Amino acid sequence: MELRPLGQTGLKLSRLSFGASSLGQEFRQVDLQEAIRSVRTALDLGMNFIDTSPFYGRGMSECLLGVALRDVPRDQYYLGTKLGRNDRAHFDFSARRVAESVDVSLSRLGVEYLDVMLCHDIEFVDMSQIVAETLPALRKIQQQGKVRFVGISGYPMNIFRYVLDRAELDVVLSYNHYTLQNTMLAGLVPFLRQKGVGIMNAAPFSARLLTNSPLPPWHKATAEVRAACRKAAEYCSAQGIDIAQLAVQFSLAAPDLTTCIVGSANPDNVRKWAQWADLPMDQKLLSEVQEILRPIHDWHYIEGRPENNDA
Repeated sequence: MELRPLGQTGLKLSRLSFGASSLGQEFRQVDLQEAIRSVRTALDLGMNFIDTSPFYGRGMSECLLGVALRDVPRDQYYLGTKLGRNDRAHFDFSARRVAESVDVSLSRLGVEYLDVMLCHDIEFVDMSQIVAETLPALRKIQQQGKVRFVGISGYPMNIFRYVLDRAELDVVLSYNHYTLQNTMLAGLVPFLRQKGVGIMNAAPFSARLLTNSPLPPWHKATAEVRAACRKAAEYCSAQGIDIAQLAVQFSLAAPDLTTCIVGSANPDNVRKWAQWADLPMDQKLLSEVQEILRPIHDWHYIEGRPENNDA
């Protein structure tokens, strides 16, 4: 699988990476053995980066990954997790919690160091704390060798500009913002490249919005957005292609985004994505689907504190 450089970190990530949120049952109840096989399948297919968080399954994702990776040599994969978000409404970005969270994640995952540590969903808190307290605490841990590279993740585009205007980051992770329906991340790329930051893109399906699967109950898409995406999916099906295939191919085609993170606790899905990644994208179908989605292009929602969101 093609490898791409991650900013100035020196890491080269596979253009398709494995996201472990599904291992925490964020979308459905999972079979534990099947979930573990999904991880090993991703590695066998050349996906060399795994992304998780203690928030996914409230520790379940990290614990399952620890089991799945138990016999895998540490130099055969890169591993990233997050800190700060512990439950749906429980956030703690204090320096004390930073140190505790790193150690807990290392223990759950069964590793001695993490390649990437991200401050998770910082739009839910006063972001001045991230700059003044959280990131400095993480840099101290980085000097200890427990974490190699430091960054932030979240939904609004505004959070990346806010932090990078006040602090240095090695990497960022954005989700739902470089998809068939929303390409707001593309507008941020020149700024991120100027800052020398590695860019990771996640969720090409926008939490199943760009698939034929039912949406999870917590999805925030409006009736108009759901209807437009359903129309696009049905159009793709009529052409003999799953809209999910087009969604993955579109996200992978962005050269400035180092990797596209997508996850499932079903190994068959993981194999399917790798196959789709190697197929040429139907440019005619892409144009037709983009036209269907044009009325809702760049639609986004409020996540976290309103003042931390985009205009």
